[in-house]
Amino acid sequence: MSIVTISSRYRIVIPRTVRERLGLKPGQQVQVLPFKGRVALIPLEPIEAARGFVRGIDTTVPREGDRT
Repeated sequence: MSIVTISSRYRIVIPRTVRERLGLKPGQQVQVLPFKGRVALIPLEPIEAARGFVRGIDTTVPREGDRT
């Protein structure tokens, strides 16, 4: 467990072990969410990272006769 201190300008430094484990890079954005009295930092992935994540999904859907 790592402990960080909030600076007078409300900044924190994410410890190296956490940055390496999550693969965080300088300039990467994170979403900040208050959650049950805690602060959650969610790394945002570029939209390009989602490309092809539904490849192979079954898209056949029963349709009504008047729909095409």
